[in-house]
Amino acid sequence: MKFHIFTIFPKMFQTPFNEGVVGRASRNDLIEIVIHNIRTYSKDPHKRVDDYPYGGGPGMLMRPEPLFDAIETAKNRSMMSPQTPIILMTPQGRRLNHKIVHELSCHNELSIICGRYEGFDERVRIELATDEISIGDFVISGGELAAMTIIDSVTRLLPGVLGTSESPTNDSFYEGLLQFPQFTRPPTYRNLTVPDILLSGNHSQINKWRRMQSLQRTAERRPELLENVSLTEEEMDFIGDILNTEIQGCEKTPDP
Repeated sequence: MKFHIFTIFPKMFQTPFNEGVVGRASRNDLIEIVIHNIRTYSKDPHKRVDDYPYGGGPGMLMRPEPLFDAIETAKNRSMMSPQTPIILMTPQGRRLNHKIVHELSCHNELSIICGRYEGFDERVRIELATDEISIGDFVISGGELAAMTIIDSVTRLLPGVLGTSESPTNDSFYEGLLQFPQFTRPPTYRNLTVPDILLSGNHSQINKWRRMQSLQRTAERRPELLENVSLTEEEMDFIGDILNTEIQGCEKTPDP
């Protein structure tokens, strides 16, 4: 997978992309990240890429010329395929979820434009971008952090990136549900014990427990997610009673 990032702050990506899952995937040649500095394509003597909005109003807008030139240059130099999706990171885009991440992971190449200031000249949205994505219903200073989120979440789904192909299947949202509670050693810590079922070695019962815990956690925290989950009759009855059920997880042991 090849990622193109168009930004006015290329140094923001140096440390995050050298660490963790993304850094390891890059070193193992499973992904390639190409940073394009939009200022390089500004014809302004001071390399400005913003200007005042027509009609007045606060703040500045990113001018269209540097962005068009940056992407067209990458295509003309065969750095980027003409068919590559061009994603505009914007609060007005479709809200990112696991389904969209999986959709993006099916491409061989993605281009991401990181906005700044008050946004983009509308012609960037109309003529240049092929997709618009938001990471949530809030506003941050620019698209760089949002682009990192896209790249990290997509990279995790690529073959060979994680230690085992089963790792992503346990994540929240993979099957439309929040992840079940997880525990590791020691079995008792500060009078909190790991549920007995997880120590039983009975994997069919453990899987059932985890499924029910995911259903319970989702029903309590994100019930709207259940609308798209296939449920058995038993699971539907379980969810129907969920609000009258004590939350399960750590079991408190009595003090000695």
